[in-house]
Amino acid sequence: MDAVSIIVAALVAGAAKTAGEAVQDSYKGLKTLILQKIQSKPAAKVILEEHEKDSETYEVPLKKNLSELGVDKDEEIIVLAQKIMKLTDPEGSEGGKFNVNIKGDVKKSFIGTNKGGPITIS
Repeated sequence: MDAVSIIVAALVAGAAKTAGEAVQDSYKGLKTLILQKIQSKPAAKVILEEHEKDSETYEVPLKKNLSELGVDKDEEIIVLAQKIMKLTDPEGSEGGKFNVNIKGDVKKSFIGTNKGGPITIS
């Protein structure tokens, strides 16, 4: 699964009304990190907010904006998205469904362990 798809899936899972407390807490952190990353583009912020209300309609524009702004290259965001997916889909996580390979410039470094699956940087 590509990084943008994992991030968007994590946003959908975290925004769900049925999400548990750990998922909601991680979701708030993920959304905060994304908002910091996209602050230079107000339209992207609007799309992120609208995606929370109507994920189907705003999925494509959100993916486009996240990719254009390099959110998909931010390790901290990817690791947090993987954490949310591990909490909401443990079987998929264990099966490697949410592993990400990052190629190109990494926008932010992350120090720590990645319990959500491997991240390969090349």
